[in-house]
Amino acid sequence: MPENSIAYGAYKAGVKRELLDTVKARKLAYYGHTMRKQGSCLEKEILQGTMSGARRRGRPHTAWMDNIKTWTGLSVEESIRMTEDRDKWRKYVHGVANPRIEDG
Repeated sequence: MPENSIAYGAYKAGVKRELLDTVKARKLAYYGHTMRKQGSCLEKEILQGTMSGARRRGRPHTAWMDNIKTWTGLSVEESIRMTEDRDKWRKYVHGVANPRIEDG
């Protein structure tokens, strides 16, 4: 398939979509796993962005919590509460990471 054909462009877009969905699912699953840990641990503090100190100059990097809020549409508190129920979180992650595209 030539790289400049329309079919190749559609194939490439499909691969990018699958990759994004996989990354989303894994990040959300890891987030749920980490938030279910008891007490305060370094992983939780890093994901929540509660580390002390000043940020560097320039445009801030996209934070994990920004991705979580964008993908789930939930506030931080709501998402943390939802992660406490593992089965509920797993179903929610599956729905967010693998949205159905209905013909239409």
